[in-house]
Amino acid sequence: MAEAQVIRLHPQERAPLARGAEPGQPPKPPADSQAATWERRAAAGLRFLRHRVTGDYPIDDFGFDPELTEATVLAAARQLYRKWFRTEVTGAHHLPGDSGALIVANHAGALWALDGVMTATAVHEETPNHRFLRLLAADLVFTTPVLGPLARKTGSTLACHADAERLLGAGELVGVWPEGFKGIGKPFSERYKLQRFGRGGFVSAALRTGAPIIPTAIVGSEEIYPMLGNAKTLARVLGLPHFPLTPTFPWLGPLGLIPLPSKWHIEFGEPIETAEYGPEAAEDPMLVFEITDRVREQIQGSLYRVLMQRRSVWH
Repeated sequence: MAEAQVIRLHPQERAPLARGAEPGQPPKPPADSQAATWERRAAAGLRFLRHRVTGDYPIDDFGFDPELTEATVLAAARQLYRKWFRTEVTGAHHLPGDSGALIVANHAGALWALDGVMTATAVHEETPNHRFLRLLAADLVFTTPVLGPLARKTGSTLACHADAERLLGAGELVGVWPEGFKGIGKPFSERYKLQRFGRGGFVSAALRTGAPIIPTAIVGSEEIYPMLGNAKTLARVLGLPHFPLTPTFPWLGPLGLIPLPSKWHIEFGEPIETAEYGPEAAEDPMLVFEITDRVREQIQGSLYRVLMQRRSVWH
C-alpha cells in the first residue's frame, strides 16, 4: 500500500494574503473599518464638547474630572506610553478590579516626574475596566500656576493622611512615591538606589483602611533626564527643591525639556495585605516601620532584577 504523501505548507502559504498586504506583513484593515473608527472618534469628540458646554459631567469632592482626564491628559500620555517609552507592564493582575489599593513606587525624573503619569496610564490601560489612579502629590504641585488646577482635575490630591484614607476608603486606586523630591533630584550616579521612605505615612493610611499595598518598580524613568549636576544657588533663588543640569538642559533651551526615549518597564508586585492587622495597628510605630521597610526592600529587589534582565536602556 503506497504511503500517503504529507505536504507541509509554510505559514505564509496557508491562507491567501489580504489585498494590498506584503508577504510577512499584517493585512491592512479594510477601509470601512477605518471609516468606522473615525466615526466613533468624531462622535466621542462631539459628545465631549457637548458635555463641556452644558456642564453635564461628573466631578467628585476632590475636583476630579474623569471625562476630561480620559479625553485629554490620558490621550496624550498614551502616545508617550506606547510609542516614545514603549512601556512593558508585568503584574497587572495584582491590581484589584473594583476595590481600593495603595500603589507605592520608586521616584525619578529630575525635570518632570513622568513616572506618576506613566503609572496612571499603565493602570488605565491594563485593567479590564480602565481604572483611574489617584496620585498623592507634593504641595509644590498645587501651588504651581496651571499645573495645580490641572492636577486636581486629573485626580491628584495632597499627599496627606486624610486625603489618602478618604480615597482608599472609597475603593480607589491610590499612587504614592515616598522618596519625594529626594528621589526626583538624586544624581545619575545613584540611579535606581532608593532613597529614604520618610516616616511611613502611606503605611498608616493603608492600615486604617485595610487596603493592600502594591510595591511597584519602574525602570526607564532614571534615563529620561540624566541629572549630572544641581545648581543649588539657582534652585534657592527660584524656590525649587533642586535645579537639575542634564546633558540637554538648560543648554538646549526648550528642546532640553524633551525626555530621552528610554525603554520603560513597570512591574506591579505581589500585594502586601494589611486588613489582617486591623485599623488600630496604624498606631503601632514598630509595625509601621516594619511594613515600610518590607515595601522598600521589595521595590529595590524588583528594580535590581528588572535591570539585570533588560537588554539596554533603549530596548
